[in-house]
Amino acid sequence: MKTLVLDTCHKYIVVGCFEDDQCLSSWNEWAWKQQSERFFEALNACMDQAGWECDDLDQIVLTEGPGSYTGERIAMTFAKVLCTQKPIDLYTIPTYLIFAGQNSGEVILDARSNRVYCGTCENGRLVSETIKTLDQIKEDKDRGINIMGDTYLIGEENKEIDLAANFIAVKCSWKKVANVHTLTPHYLKNKEELVK
Repeated sequence: MKTLVLDTCHKYIVVGCFEDDQCLSSWNEWAWKQQSERFFEALNACMDQAGWECDDLDQIVLTEGPGSYTGERIAMTFAKVLCTQKPIDLYTIPTYLIFAGQNSGEVILDARSNRVYCGTCENGRLVSETIKTLDQIKEDKDRGINIMGDTYLIGEENKEIDLAANFIAVKCSWKKVANVHTLTPHYLKNKEELVK
C-alpha cells in the first residue's frame, strides 16, 4: 500500500512517502508563509526519492486544520484535484495529531494575538479542541499537563518531531473522505465562543 502524507496547514511543509507503513522518503521543513512556493519542490523530491509517480499512489492522508487560511488549502487543493482524477483513497486527520503522535497532552498551535489553537490528545486521538490564551496554557503547564507543538510561545524550545512518521503513528484517527468534492478545511479562528 503506497501512502502519501501531506501537511501545509501550519508552519511546516510535511511530505512523506510510505509503503506498507515503512518510510521511503520524507520532508519536514519549517516554511512559514512559504508553503505555496516550496510545496511542489518538497512533493517532487519525496516522490522522486521513493521512485513513485502519481499513478502509483493508493492513498493520501492530509491534515485538515486548524491552521493558516492559505496554508490549509495548499495540500488540500492538490489532494482533491488528484483524487478526483485518479482512484486514490483520501483521508484526513486533525493537524494537532502530527505534533502529538501517540503522546497525551495539549498541542498548541499559534493563532496569534496571544492565543493558540489547543487540541487535547490521548494515545493518537483528538479528544477536544478549543482556543486558549497563552496565560491559560501556562496555567495548564503548571498543573502538569504535557504541552506540545508551538512551545516556544510559552518560553520553551520546540522539540524535534518526525511529523511525517506521526501520520502513520495515528492511523487510528484517519477519517476517510467519502466525497472529495465536499472536503473543506477545518477552522477555529472565527469561533470566539470557544475561548474559555
